[in-house]
Amino acid sequence: MTSIPAPGRDRLPSLTGLRFWAALLVVLYHLSRQAGTVPGLSEAVWYGRSGVTFFFVLSGAVLAWTYDGVRVPVRIFLWRRFARVWPLLAFGVAASVAVYALMDRAVSAKAVVANLLLVHAWFPEPVVFKGGNPAAWSLSDEAWFYLVFPVLMALLAGRGAKVWAWTAAGAVGAGLVLWPALSGLPPVTRAWALDYLPLTRGLQFLLGVVAGLALKRGWRPPVSLPVAAALVVAWHLALIPWHHAVPDALWYSPYTASQWLSAPVFAALICAAARADLDGRRTGLGGPWMIRLGHWSFAWYLLHEIVLRAALFHWGRPAPGAATLLFWAGVLLVSQAAAGAAYHGLEHPAERWLRGLAGRPAAPSVRPPAGVGGR
Repeated sequence: MTSIPAPGRDRLPSLTGLRFWAALLVVLYHLSRQAGTVPGLSEAVWYGRSGVTFFFVLSGAVLAWTYDGVRVPVRIFLWRRFARVWPLLAFGVAASVAVYALMDRAVSAKAVVANLLLVHAWFPEPVVFKGGNPAAWSLSDEAWFYLVFPVLMALLAGRGAKVWAWTAAGAVGAGLVLWPALSGLPPVTRAWALDYLPLTRGLQFLLGVVAGLALKRGWRPPVSLPVAAALVVAWHLALIPWHHAVPDALWYSPYTASQWLSAPVFAALICAAARADLDGRRTGLGGPWMIRLGHWSFAWYLLHEIVLRAALFHWGRPAPGAATLLFWAGVLLVSQAAAGAAYHGLEHPAERWLRGLAGRPAAPSVRPPAGVGGR
């Protein structure tokens, strides 16, 4: 989950607004699976973990769009990324461990250390990659993306449309191959390799990088924002009959497919929204409240499961019907309020302070943008 790190943070405001909706998808997924279902809605968000795929694609697109043509020392780039994610990561891990302690549940010290070092998704042990703060696993992937991003830009930024198109096709195709290719692994190992491992999830980040580069050079996506949004909704609705036909435990269930096959439709949505912003068209995603909620989305993503876990421990799983709706509403409101407080009280000021420690790099040298087919 990233934001534009240069001045003018919300130059693509619709992408900031979309961050809220992707975070909401993940939150509703957890509520449905842990706190009880709401008829109709829960079916639509039963595979809302796909929202993490959205964030991986978005991360690549925003970083590539931001840094293409801008010379920033690698150490400055990595420090900016550390300042962006680590303070809230540390707070989330501490809060999660505190709630586990109140529940009288032991937490692996190895998992906590791995969380804080952002390496936990590299371990094929659920007690590690789900330990500490379970929602923070994706930050281990993001840390890997940040490390390889300068290399990807060196390889791809000076290329043309054909290279980007083949790279995007290769990233999508590799995901389609990996899904059945790893089907023979034990279920836990297969889930780790496909759902958590930074090497495999990096294909979604790569797709975002080439999308961001193409957008920066003037590429226009073939679908409009309404059509792209409809494709995302249609994809998640199509998972409903698939879910009823195939149990999640089987490798060809929609659980892993929902995360891998959604990458192209999320890329289309991100590109369509960014293009609308660049063309000066209103999208309904860039208003003041959408921007605010988008800014809070990172904290909401990291903290909501902690609030949900504490509520379930204190009150238990609610009865079906009105009690479930009331429980959902309470968790949504409390976790969103906590996210807003964490953003304004910790995330944003800590990021600014840590960035200030690195000083200001020399004025960036910006290449004039080339055409999509340019070199």
